[in-house]
Amino acid sequence: MRILIVEDEETLANRIAEVLKKERYEITVAFDGANGLDQALTEPFDLIILDILLPKLDGISVLRELRADGIKTPVLLLTAKDDIEDKVRGLDSGADDYLTKPFAIAELLARIRSLLRRQSDAKSAELVTGDVCVNTHTREVRCSDELVNLTPKEYAILEFLLYNKNRVVSRLSIAEHVWGDSLDSFSMTNFVDVHVKNLRKKITSDNGTGIIETVRGLGYLIRDKE
Repeated sequence: MRILIVEDEETLANRIAEVLKKERYEITVAFDGANGLDQALTEPFDLIILDILLPKLDGISVLRELRADGIKTPVLLLTAKDDIEDKVRGLDSGADDYLTKPFAIAELLARIRSLLRRQSDAKSAELVTGDVCVNTHTREVRCSDELVNLTPKEYAILEFLLYNKNRVVSRLSIAEHVWGDSLDSFSMTNFVDVHVKNLRKKITSDNGTGIIETVRGLGYLIRDKE
């Protein structure tokens, strides 16, 4: 999961980033509103943590620009003001939740998990690319309308890559998602490569080619073929 933090208090921004990295989130930090807006418009994120009082461009303006551009990424607003008007403006502008400074890290993590869970639940049960379809509720995989039997690890890798369509996913991210702490970094690359190789044998697109691309030196990619 990728999270963008837009916060001009560098100590706070770096502290949040450090905590979230330990929770296995991929973090990008911007220290002003203009840079934050640019990052959010050019890169895909699963969640944006956005301060209201920012230099160059305030958080409400950033939020309005994102929503006007059709970006529906969940936004958690941070504000130093315990002012109901700020909160109402933020929610009316498209924010999904808000948190008033100072806040406990445990509460921040709980809000993040809630927003990500809400976003995940809102997604369709089906992940599709070309003629490959995965039902995330039943865990049924079909290719050219034929049922495909996958091992639990193969299914987890395929689902993870489909959730991140059009993004390069590193071997480390796949390993952490599928195996967690049970896989050491020494054996990680081989384990991931072996499972992807087996998965490719079972999953192909309608023209007979594999849907999983190798991006040399970076990881794996599934493109949206719709």
